[in-house]
Amino acid sequence: MNEVDVKLKEVMDEFGCQTGTLHRADGELLEIVSHAGVPDFLIEKIAQIPFGKGIAGVAAESGAPVELCNLQEDLGGVAKEDARGTGASGSLAVPIFSPDGSQVVGTLGVGKVEPYEFSDTEKERLALLGEHMAAFL
Repeated sequence: MNEVDVKLKEVMDEFGCQTGTLHRADGELLEIVSHAGVPDFLIEKIAQIPFGKGIAGVAAESGAPVELCNLQEDLGGVAKEDARGTGASGSLAVPIFSPDGSQVVGTLGVGKVEPYEFSDTEKERLALLGEHMAAFL
């Protein structure tokens, strides 16, 4: 396991999550940098995500956290049907900003197998951890 994978796993463990992703912004696309707990058949589908598509893409486009409390029951108008294949229910993605805060440079996402509503404190904490993960982008 390389350093970025270890850090992603630490984030997942802190939040009690079973899935995690880290994407780097490249133009209007998000490119996968690290993932854990994501089924193999979905890796190709999350390798490149356009801004505005899916949970991570909407977080990147809006510059704000995107949460789904129960992905298995409700795609929230942002997730794609394939997202259910992760087995995650409670999902959260946050944008990662450049050091000066002027642009989104990536996203950090986590998911739990059970329905879950992330608190504002948890959203802020994931955003802070995302700032630390920016070094890997």
